[in-house]
Amino acid sequence: MMKTALALSLTLCTTMLISGCNQDTNATASNTADADTVAEQSQPPHEVTDQWVGRWVGVEGLVLDVSQDDSAGPGHYLLEMQYGLDANQSGTFEGQATDEGISFSRDDGPQLLRASDGEATGLKWLADKEDCLVVQAGEGYCRD
Repeated sequence: MMKTALALSLTLCTTMLISGCNQDTNATASNTADADTVAEQSQPPHEVTDQWVGRWVGVEGLVLDVSQDDSAGPGHYLLEMQYGLDANQSGTFEGQATDEGISFSRDDGPQLLRASDGEATGLKWLADKEDCLVVQAGEGYCRD
């Protein structure tokens, strides 16, 4: 009788261990499938910022031309801009796509070009526009 109880107990423990392992394996497989689904649904940042290629107009002669930097690969851009009223507030800057927009650096430090609307530019002349890019308050560029 003791041998039967011991064998039954050992069989029950083994079954529980194997069952637990299978549940963990299934959970891992499920988590991997969920992660793959999320990865498929989210697009690389450059797929959004590629739509920004072209000319954007600010106020008082400010302008931004966004072009792809094919030599640097996907998600890399050249930003040709007149960003201030002074002649030295212009140039061409290398940018890279991020989840937030296009990051770049110029003489006044690191910057982020991000999608917005005219109201967010802080410029009353652009307030009614809907398709805009903003670097900082008071510096925005829009398309009609």
